[in-house]
Amino acid sequence: MVGGMVLFSLMMIMAVGAPYWGTLDPLELNPIERLHAPSMDHWFGTDMLGRDLYSRTIYGSRISLMVGVCVAALSVTIGLAIGLLSGYHRHVDAIVMRVMDGVMAIPAILLAIALIALVNASVQNVIIALTIPEIPRVVRVVRAVVLSLREQMYIEASRATGANLLRILGRHILPNTVAPLIVQGTYICASAIILEAYLSFLGAGTPPEISSWGNIMAEGRAYVRIAFWILLFPGVCLATTVLAINLLGDGLRDTLDPKLARRM
Repeated sequence: MVGGMVLFSLMMIMAVGAPYWGTLDPLELNPIERLHAPSMDHWFGTDMLGRDLYSRTIYGSRISLMVGVCVAALSVTIGLAIGLLSGYHRHVDAIVMRVMDGVMAIPAILLAIALIALVNASVQNVIIALTIPEIPRVVRVVRAVVLSLREQMYIEASRATGANLLRILGRHILPNTVAPLIVQGTYICASAIILEAYLSFLGAGTPPEISSWGNIMAEGRAYVRIAFWILLFPGVCLATTVLAINLLGDGLRDTLDPKLARRM
């Protein structure tokens, strides 16, 4: 967990401080220096238009991390509300879960591509397109917790004393969903970062003028034999970020699960 937290903190610092770490303007064209290998002037080399790859990679971290964090926050928030109502009300549960099952039957990448095709490509639309496939997974996690709690004696006692729905959900059930939602949120964040790179690599993600790891690798795939560094450095940053988030999620799962904590 410590290693994942350190790696993730470093990536966040890199993204937040992009204007300070980036040595050059990521959009500045310099055709004379196109496809130059890594050197002291250009630490990660240059791309096919002579743009500094180090600066583009640093600024690309902002897009990838912003997409991952926003998708995780939105999907957890919306899925939490739907899961609480679905798990507590039996007549609502049958309808909601059939809708969730239908959404989960469609692969996330295909659903995201279809949604992006209906609207203009932008960071906001990518976030929305990646949030929708993740909501059913959060709903199922929250619903499972609610189903295991709603028949407990203290819930029955709260109903007997006249507690309303909001008080029961907020005071007794919601706190028990925090631990699994935190873990689920880390996995959603990692998945969203990868899916955003997929979409951008396929040309269905963020606009080409925006520096993102997926866009950089998509532009460099035609030059992989003569300028492999265009794919190498953004790919290493992408893999490192996803690895850090997954390590953080595994550590949180071990820490927040009482059974695993006692066993360890």
